[in-house]
Amino acid sequence: MTTSSVLTVEDVPALQDAPEVIEEANRFLSEHTAYLKPEDRQMLRAAFLFAENAHRGQMRRSGEPYISHPLAVATILTQWKLDAQALAGALLHDVMEDSGVTKLELTEKYGKPVAELVDGMSKIDKLEFQSKEEAQAENFRKMLLAMARDLRVMLIKLADRLHNMRTMDSMRADKQKRIARETMEIYAPIANRIGLNAVYQELDDLAFKYLHPRRHHVLSKALKAARGNRREVVQKILDSINAKLVAHNIEAQVSGREKNLFSIYRKMVEKHLSFSEVLDIYAFRVIVKDNAHCYLTLGALHSLFKPIPGKFKDYIAIAKSNGYQSLHTTLFGPYGTPIEVQIRTQDMHRIADAGVASHWMYKSGDEGFSDVQQKTHQWLQSLLELQAESGDVVEFLEHIKVDLFPDQVYVFTPKGKILSLPNGATCVDFAYAVHTDIGNRCIAAKVNHELVPLRTKLKNGDHIEVVMAAHARPNPSWLAFVTTGKARSQIRHFLKTMRFDESVHLGERLLNQAFSALHQPLHVNDDIWEKYLRESGEKSRDAVLADVGLGQKLGVVVAKRLLQLAGTWSDEARQGKKPMSVSIRGTEGMAIQFARCCNPIPGDPILGFVKKDQGLVVHTHDCPQVSKGRIDADKLIDVDWDPEVARLFDVPVKILAENERGTLAALAAAVADAEANIAAVSMGDAVESHERYLSVQFTLQVHNRIHLAKVLKRLRALPSVYRLQRVRS
Repeated sequence: MTTSSVLTVEDVPALQDAPEVIEEANRFLSEHTAYLKPEDRQMLRAAFLFAENAHRGQMRRSGEPYISHPLAVATILTQWKLDAQALAGALLHDVMEDSGVTKLELTEKYGKPVAELVDGMSKIDKLEFQSKEEAQAENFRKMLLAMARDLRVMLIKLADRLHNMRTMDSMRADKQKRIARETMEIYAPIANRIGLNAVYQELDDLAFKYLHPRRHHVLSKALKAARGNRREVVQKILDSINAKLVAHNIEAQVSGREKNLFSIYRKMVEKHLSFSEVLDIYAFRVIVKDNAHCYLTLGALHSLFKPIPGKFKDYIAIAKSNGYQSLHTTLFGPYGTPIEVQIRTQDMHRIADAGVASHWMYKSGDEGFSDVQQKTHQWLQSLLELQAESGDVVEFLEHIKVDLFPDQVYVFTPKGKILSLPNGATCVDFAYAVHTDIGNRCIAAKVNHELVPLRTKLKNGDHIEVVMAAHARPNPSWLAFVTTGKARSQIRHFLKTMRFDESVHLGERLLNQAFSALHQPLHVNDDIWEKYLRESGEKSRDAVLADVGLGQKLGVVVAKRLLQLAGTWSDEARQGKKPMSVSIRGTEGMAIQFARCCNPIPGDPILGFVKKDQGLVVHTHDCPQVSKGRIDADKLIDVDWDPEVARLFDVPVKILAENERGTLAALAAAVADAEANIAAVSMGDAVESHERYLSVQFTLQVHNRIHLAKVLKRLRALPSVYRLQRVRS
């Protein structure tokens, strides 16, 4: 280290009471950055002094000078041998947020890449949000988008979070829990997703410590006590493995592997095991020189100890999505003790610990490293797609959390390509993973050449083929079972777009009805609309109409204001005319809802009311909800059936019939003879279903009231039918 690289109290007089910080800074520059060029280390010295000056007078809750935090973050990054730009970004990562330093100033001093890294790390507290969750989600979204441009943003953020978690003891308990929960839900899974296994495990353990301090203390104490008791067994297994590998001429490094505390706790909870049962599973790692020796080692160990069936996984042939590769096997060890063994090469071991950061640590041109980078890039691009399709930042964060679960299944496309999906993924998740259009148009799926329901959960090795139709579209019910963020966001995006268009059309009809109710001309020119949009701050005419259709604005209020702006509002002209009604066609989609309490069908006298976020809800005149006054009369809309209604409507019908062989078949045949469908069947409860009578409820699908009467007539004609009624509520 050159003399000019040494920091002294003269360089940083504010740290004269904290010589340990100057000592740590010198250690950082001399020891931790020795892999960099001299000019890069000089730049880092300047960045440290700039950051120290910007944070001068600021203290951490622990009482340390604030500069100790960015210095610790940069030191963590040197373990992955990150470049000087990333280290400078780490040293400066809080100066914009905490000290008012501008992005332009950083660009002039350290270049655009460093300024972009710092900007990607900076929160956006100056904006106003409706809730703390929305602010957190927006900050996270901003950082993820910066990460998609430059992965080093996330590496800096993970190092930042790791150091903060290591030093949280001085915080209030409620804040500790909030940060720990966020860490466990978001940052630890991201570390796992990009292959930073050591960081992932430490973040999980630290979060566990603050979320469940008592449980952490008890397990930590028990684990410490158990180490001594296990030492003899571990050494005996190590000796056996080493001797077997030597006999097979396999050079290897064999070591015992202790599970981290949170993984022990999670296994106890998920599998309902005691601490001793979890600890009775011994874990070992074997590192060999190449792929071939991995499989040779597997054979040698299977000849030493019997393998447990179904407990072998080959992550070398099919690597995990974060680039992780190893062979996993579980064996029956001495005294019947289960032994978990990981077998991998040295390069695999580096990637297993450092993941995508190994790109900077070990630049060797190895294809495995480029594959890790490629998979991470694909994941980041999927984040950009999620962000573009999500309706708001909180929804975006929800999709991200869904996608960060580590357990995965590996399935095959018809062309033999391997796709990795989260555990529990369905055929619909698979369709969207292949392409958005395939997901939107899928109607069925074949798993291993057999037709299955779209909600079928996929298993490792399944061969999937999606059946599509040109005019098919996503079903809202899919949201109940899809697991991937992409599928969920794409379905929601499609439904929102479709609902928006439908709501615009309904809103236009409701606005026309409002004009009719006010007895005013229906036409409002573009100039009047422009005035209304400027005054209201709305984005477009369609946005206003969609709000009317969804019940977020009353059509009569919008109509009055438009007429006032046009100068044609007249109270006198409103007398003595009947307002126009809205015709219901039944094909309006999600913009019009048919109330489930009364199930109106064409021919029933109906009325409608506008319900916020649901649009127009149609009831029968004699619906109990209406008669009991549970609907605001001011929101009632005149509606009638369009003569050209051409769809089927659901009608519940309750039947009491003799409980004899063939009754159900006879009922179904009568419905079919009347050219109706049965959408659902449910059997009655024990009060009405006894030895003589059978109570059954059909959900019939009919065109209108006349069609329903035809079906009921056929059913009443059956000798076995004792009582029959349409269910009204």
